[in-house]
This record gives sequence, structure tokens and C-alpha cells, in this order.
Amino acid sequence: MTLPTFFEMLNTLVGSPSVSSLSSELDTSNRAVIDHLANWLHDLDFDVDVLASSDDWKFNLVARKGRGEGGVLLSGHSDTVPCDPDLWTQSPFSVKTDDSKYYGLGTCDMKGFFPVVLEVVQQFKESQLGRPIAVLVTADEESTMAGARHIATNHPIFADIAVIGEPTDLQPIFAHKGIFVARIRTVGKSGHSSNPTLGVSALEDMYNAIREIMAFRTELQRSNNDSVFAVPVPTLNLGCLHAGDSANRICGQAELLIDCRILPGMSTTEVVSRLEEQLMAIGSKMDSDIEFELVMPPIEPFKTPSSSRFIQLMEKLSGRPSGTVAFGTEAPFLQQMGIETVIFGPGSIDQAHQANEYLSLAQIEPAKRALSQLIHEYCCK
Repeated sequence: MTLPTFFEMLNTLVGSPSVSSLSSELDTSNRAVIDHLANWLHDLDFDVDVLASSDDWKFNLVARKGRGEGGVLLSGHSDTVPCDPDLWTQSPFSVKTDDSKYYGLGTCDMKGFFPVVLEVVQQFKESQLGRPIAVLVTADEESTMAGARHIATNHPIFADIAVIGEPTDLQPIFAHKGIFVARIRTVGKSGHSSNPTLGVSALEDMYNAIREIMAFRTELQRSNNDSVFAVPVPTLNLGCLHAGDSANRICGQAELLIDCRILPGMSTTEVVSRLEEQLMAIGSKMDSDIEFELVMPPIEPFKTPSSSRFIQLMEKLSGRPSGTVAFGTEAPFLQQMGIETVIFGPGSIDQAHQANEYLSLAQIEPAKRALSQLIHEYCCK
């Protein structure tokens, strides 16, 4: 069966809102996107499973064509970040095009990858395949990565290699940092500022906590370094601080959000545990109570050896040297399933999460050629 055109598929996907957000007011289901992709893949003779990720609200898709073991997995997420339509020059949920770009929410990150995949896999008949082609579409990558976590834990996929089609300007990416976001809260006691003995300043105790966090950061950076990254050390950002409500009132509560990005070879679980332990230790000496919690489950670092045959092949197919990025992806969850993984897709991360997001038309055909040649190499008899 003939697929719709690239533009028609992209416009259908962009026109089906699938916002992922920790805010329930902004969060939407991704079912419509999943159903469209399921129908197109079914028409291309794929065996398709649609799997509920959580509460029949979010869904994953796993599709497979061909028999045998191993093969190639092409993977991406169905969701987008929220947007403010007032900042866009056109509707974010309808694709507009000029001579060089497709504009719309998710065109770059990363609904534009799926028409690329569909136009590639339609070239291959099952009789050509000695190993299978698989397609994975996940939910909630932009918030909790719950979709990929659910697949890795409950529905593991078996493949030799995987390509995650995040926007990399068609550069193969073999590593990224791990990430966790934490909330630190100090709870004191409010009182009139004219008499400090009437209360306990949560802000002053947060100052002590921040000093400890900065010392922890210094130690992390002294002990860990990886020159393949543009920023070769772990980072820990003090991102957002809210405290108190009035200049003449002792601060009763303070809250700090931090973002920590660690290197491959480090464990987010271990780093989180060490930081929490150190904060609790100084908290025992404070007058305020101190609380520590993760805002969402952490993302582990990811790395595929740059010397691997897979990475070297992707360098050859793309014509670009492999590299690293600082943002997180679902790659650690594919590695958890034993799949050698690379991140490679059309579009620039500089356009992601922006008003008037776009996908460059010039990258579509090179992406298709690279993926087609990859499938020939790994799947065809």
C-alpha cells in the first residue's frame, strides 16, 4: 500500500497534539500519534503492538518486520514539549513550509524522524530480510521518560543495534551525560524580623546547604573528567531558589532546584545518594529541617565505544565524525536491553523547544540514505 507523502504524514503527526509535561494542565495523551504510526506501519506489513505505558493515557508502539534475531531498531519519542502559540508566527499544530524548512511543533524534535523511517522501511520486503527491522515509538520522553522505562522493564526488545532519531544535524552521537534534577527544601519558623529569636530562618540554613552543594560539585569535578565532552567535567547547576515572603518576616521556608549532569562511568544513583547523605549530615546541625527529593527519576549516562564497528559505519554513512552531547536521551534504556545504540537524526537541537521550530528539508534525503544503507548492512540477506 502506498504511504501518504512525507508532508502529509508530518502534517498529520504535528496536527495531533502530544504534549508531555509534569503539569497536568498541559499534559496530553499521545494516542492519536501512536494510532497514525500504527496504521502506516501495519500497511507496510509490520507486526504492530500498541502498549499502554500508564493508565491508558500514554502509549508506546513496538513494530517488527522480518524473522530471526538481532537486526536494526529505529527509535523515537512521540511527544513534544508544551508551547506558547502566541510566540509562533503560525499555528504550531499545522506544518508550514517554504523552500528549505518545515515549520511546526515537533517537526525537529522529533516527529519529523518518523516519516523518514516510514519512507526508508517501505523499501524493504520481508523476503529481503535475514534479520528484522523494528520500530519503537515511546511516550513522555520530554518529561519522565516513562515510556522507555516501561519498555525496558516490561517489554524488552531484542536487536543488534539501535538508532535514536533525535536531532543531531546528522552527526552520529556515541555518548551523553546522565542527568538528575533534585529539590532541596529547608523548613524553619516564621516570625517578626525585629526579634530573630521568634523564628528560625530557613534561608540562612539554605545558605549552609548551598555551600555544601558547591563543595560537593568541586569534589565531583576534581575526581571525574572525560575529554570527549565539550564540558569535560560533571556540572551541577543551582537553577531556581524561592524563599520567604517579606523583608520584615523571618523566612519560614526555602526551596532550591538543582540540575546535575554526570559523565559516563559514573552512576546517578550513587551521586544522588552521596549528595543526599551529605545534606542530611549538615541538616542534623541546623535549626531548620532539611528535605531532599528527586523531581523525576534520573537518567543514566550513555556511551557506546567510539571504536565500535557500528559507530565507525555511521561515521562513514553520514560523512561526519561521531561526537557527544550534553542533553539526555532514551539511549540508556536501550542499552539496558543490551542494544548497541547511536543517536542520529535530522534537525538541529538548536531548533528544539523553540517557537517556530523547524526541520531543514536538506537533511531529509541524507538521513534516508544513511538509514537505508544501515538496514542493508545489518538486515538484508
